[in-house]
Parts: sequence; structure tokens; C-alpha cells
Amino acid sequence: MNPFPAIVIGGPPHSGKSVLTYLLTRQLREWRVEHYVLRACPDGEGDWSQETPPERVRLLRQKGAFSNDFVDLVCRDLARRHLPLLVDVGGKPTPDQERILDYCTHAVLISATSEGLTEWRERARRHGLPVIAELRSVLDGDDRIDAETPVLCGQIGRLERYTGAAGPMALALAQRLKQILTYTESELKAYHLSHAPTELAIDIDHLARLIGLPQGERRWQPEHLPLALANTPAASLSIYGRGPNWLYAALALHAAPHPVYLFDPRLGWIKPVTLNCTPSATPAAISWKIETHSEYTRIEVQPGTPYLDYDDVDNAALPALDPQRGVVLSGKLPHWLTVGAAIACCRHPWLAVVQAQHYDHGIIVTSRVEAHRPGSLVALRGNP
Repeated sequence: MNPFPAIVIGGPPHSGKSVLTYLLTRQLREWRVEHYVLRACPDGEGDWSQETPPERVRLLRQKGAFSNDFVDLVCRDLARRHLPLLVDVGGKPTPDQERILDYCTHAVLISATSEGLTEWRERARRHGLPVIAELRSVLDGDDRIDAETPVLCGQIGRLERYTGAAGPMALALAQRLKQILTYTESELKAYHLSHAPTELAIDIDHLARLIGLPQGERRWQPEHLPLALANTPAASLSIYGRGPNWLYAALALHAAPHPVYLFDPRLGWIKPVTLNCTPSATPAAISWKIETHSEYTRIEVQPGTPYLDYDDVDNAALPALDPQRGVVLSGKLPHWLTVGAAIACCRHPWLAVVQAQHYDHGIIVTSRVEAHRPGSLVALRGNP
């Protein structure tokens, strides 16, 4: 049996599950409670969708449909989880989709109606999940805590996108989750780093302290990249911790051609996928959009399925791009795919990576051109 808790956030559609999940994970990160959010619903949501302007969210979101393969992959990754999880599931799971709940350990229920709470309370009972909280969500109204034990009950208001503020109920729930996610950050980190496949392991948080980023919730900015690279040996390395996609890509390319491993909360320690650039590439496990400009080619890589499987993507093909132009790489992708794509495109004059929250520019991660040093920005025109 897996020792790490997996707490499902359950409720009917449009009850505020995704916004609540975002508020909870942000608060838990601020308290430095190690965990990961597993999006067990093919709706294209994520932290990025709470932090990105609405018009860009509409462009990036790729809603998918539940399938047997999707459910199988979610159940597999839940069973072999390497961190405590918050699990965001769909609002109307079929009996087959409910298999996901058998791999969870607790439940938080939220609904705009009492009927919705009753339905999900029965669902949690069928799958043997202790209920931590039952929340009634309202659009207009304040938070109200009716009971704290044994189940946190009450009303939670204004679960709207982009507000970014956790009210009294979300804070109370986050505190309850903190008690359940009993593993400290240092315990988890020590355990995972002790199993790193290379002698040298880069802890992103330690690297942030080393280059002088402020305490608290450290926000990596492109101008931090040169100093980060200067403090990282060009050798085989394992990269651990939360960091933006461009930082991971830059560290991996800095280490090249030495092997690099990444820690993925679903998969554990893995190499970036290998991607082959060829003029005859056709979309399969991944697809792409390409936009050509005078100085660069922008390629936005997209998942071919709602739930990417590492084995399906490894050794997939990407189109060969003009070798005389720089490359701007974008896409809402796991780090193991972003880094794999960056390695595949690293022979171009320069390479930039786009972070979804900052879609109007790319961050240079490697370059053989003096005008485009790592950490500098490339202003983008249009959308691929």
C-alpha cells in the first residue's frame, strides 16, 4: 500500500473544485507542505489557468474526454505516487471513472447544493474515503464555518477565477490538510534526493537560496538565470523541486551532453523523453503548431491525448525546423517533455522557452548568439 495520502477534491460540475484546489495548493506551498496536484480530469485545467489572462486560457485549454486509457493511466500514477497528492476529479464520474477514487485516501466535498453534497457523500462512502470537509459554495456570500470536527463544514464564497485570495474557510481547510500531509518537506526531500540517479543533484530551492532569491515563496525570474547557471556544474545531474519550465530546460542544456534526470511526482526519477527531429514528422502522441518569423520559428507542442503517457511520447518525432533561425518553444507540457523538446532543438542559433503565465515573451535558455544571452527575453508576435 502506498504510504502517501491522496486527497480527492470532489463535487458536481461548476462547484468551484478547480479554484478551491488552486487556493489550497498555493497556501500549502506557502507553508512549505510538500505535495502535488494531480488533475484526474481531462478538462485542460491547472495552476496556469488561474494565473493566466482569460483570453490566453481560452487559447491554451485543451478539453478532452474521459476514456478507459485515461482512467487506467490516472489509476496507475495514483498507485505509484511519490508525493502526497491533491486529486482534482470530474464532477460526474461514471462507475468506471470512479475507479480513481479507489486509489485515494480521503475526500474533500464541495457543492452549490445540498443534493450535490449528498451525492458525493454517498460516493465517498462507497469507496471507503473518510470525508475531511463538506463545503457549500456560493457566488455571493461570505465564508462561514459551522463545524470544525469531526468534519469541517460550512459555506465558502466567491470561488472565482483570478481572485487569488484564500478566505477563512479555505485557510481552515488548508490547515486541516497540512495535518494530514504529515511528511515534512525536509523528510521528503532527503528521501528523494538519496535516490537520485546521479552523484550531483540540484535542489531548485537550494539553488534559489544560493543565488540570493528572497525567502518565502521564491519566484524565479529570467534575470536570475545567468547566476543559476554559473553556480551549476556542467556535469551529469538530477534536478529536483518546483521551478519554471525555462529553468529546467536551461539547466538540462547547460549540463549537455551529460545525462540529466528530472524528478516527476507521478513517475519519480526519469530522463527527459527523446524526441527526433525529422522533415517527415507526423502528429501522434504529440502534435504542434508552427509560426515562422524572420528571426525565429515558434513551435507550440501540444499533447495528443488529455493524459500524456511518458512511454507513448518517448522517441516521438518533431518536425525539423529551419537551422538558420532561433527557436521559440511553447506548450502546456510536463517538464520531461519540455526539456526533451529543448534538447531536440538545441542545435539552433538560440532557443527560448515560453511560460504559459507570460505568453507574450520567450526566455532564452541557450544561445550561440551574443545578442541573445540566457535569461534575456524575446518579444513574441501573434499566436502559433
